Amino acid sequence: MNNNPLKIMETVLRDGHQSLAATRMRTSDMIPILREMDNVGYHALEVWGGATFDACLRFLDEDPWERLRNIKKYVKKTPLQMLLRGQNILGYNHYADDVVREFVFRSVDNGIDIIRVFDALNDPRNLECAMKATKDAGAHAQGALVYTISPYHKTSDFVHFAQDLIDMGADSICIKDMAGLLSPYAAYDLVKTLKEKTSVPIEVHSHCTSAMASMTYIKAIEAGADIIDTAISPFSGSTSQPATEPFVYSFAGQPRDTGIDLEKLHTLADYFRIVKSDLTTTFNLNTNIPVDPKVLTFQIPGGMLSNLLHQMKEQGAENKYPELLKEMPKVRAELGYPPLVTPTSQIVGSMAVLNVTLGRYKMISKEVKDLVRGKYGRTPGPIDPAIKKMIIGNEEPINHRPADDIPPQMEKMAQDLAATGYPEATTEDILSYALFPEIALAYFGKHRCENPICPNNCK
Repeated sequence: MNNNPLKIMETVLRDGHQSLAATRMRTSDMIPILREMDNVGYHALEVWGGATFDACLRFLDEDPWERLRNIKKYVKKTPLQMLLRGQNILGYNHYADDVVREFVFRSVDNGIDIIRVFDALNDPRNLECAMKATKDAGAHAQGALVYTISPYHKTSDFVHFAQDLIDMGADSICIKDMAGLLSPYAAYDLVKTLKEKTSVPIEVHSHCTSAMASMTYIKAIEAGADIIDTAISPFSGSTSQPATEPFVYSFAGQPRDTGIDLEKLHTLADYFRIVKSDLTTTFNLNTNIPVDPKVLTFQIPGGMLSNLLHQMKEQGAENKYPELLKEMPKVRAELGYPPLVTPTSQIVGSMAVLNVTLGRYKMISKEVKDLVRGKYGRTPGPIDPAIKKMIIGNEEPINHRPADDIPPQMEKMAQDLAATGYPEATTEDILSYALFPEIALAYFGKHRCENPICPNNCK
């Protein structure tokens, strides 16, 4: 039995606002409360990664690296955590090993202490480089099991994958339930087995999309989970994490008391309630996203459902939405049961939309072809042979690590950026350009250009 204090990882500065406020929280919204957050006694603060990097550059006119440095100035005691998509880093494609390593080293040098590394397909080959780089950089490497439901995602499969991660040097394991599919008793079984079979801390991350997450956390804690991911109440619930305060209250005076002062959390909640209201008004957001238990039937995250409906409305095919709900699980099974998380969620979802609007596999995107070719990694289950032939004909999929086919990119990226007028670019700028070339250049044009008569009206 685990009688150690329950640890809390606070997500409000990353996943909380990514889930409920379209990742629009600005650095200026964070800075005034950071010292108070640092004094709460959290296990860690999730502050970076996921969609925050893209959103800083694309929507908020901010340098994500500068955000990280600013946060680190105010948070002196609590570890800072980020989410990294393995070989995809924070983008949507695989990058060369030299880019992955440089990104990890720069992240740690700029303030990150814990890196949670995941791969959409749970292919350990896509995590090797990022995990090794994290260890080499001296940070805590957390390997993530992307949780989903399929004939190829049993407890034994997850435990086997966890052991692969530990063999790579994982300091802890996270069960990453991005769609809210992890049920309370499945969580108990999985956590209990992981605690029996491994010796590293187990963290549980879920979303309230299906309305099960709080129950799931309780059973996971009973099974011995060491850490849970929660969001301070104004940014909790719905498609975000369970609220922090009830867990602190519930375990007060119990063997696994968190040691966190509830009054300090009330101060944070009062502050972030104002921030949420301001973001809602400033960016015209709908932050009152209802829970959607249909995710348990269709195994599609709620946010993904709304995006797919929007796509169908744009094509004048919203009347076929019920067909889409049936088509999604079918496409997912045909493509080898990939978990529905970035980028495979977009790949499977777009294919399903095309199937119901144009006819089954009449139009096939490059991304679907690359998934079938093995360029994203090994799918959990086999791809349907008839569908595979329809998509790539007699072409043989690759069976090696996809990144082995990508030559080094850092030097070429630096040269390309220099050619656009930034020969003195920092390594961080080169990495921003490598991940998001167009939006990075737009940002640099506004903030890095020193030409006083620039025709782009920079500065």
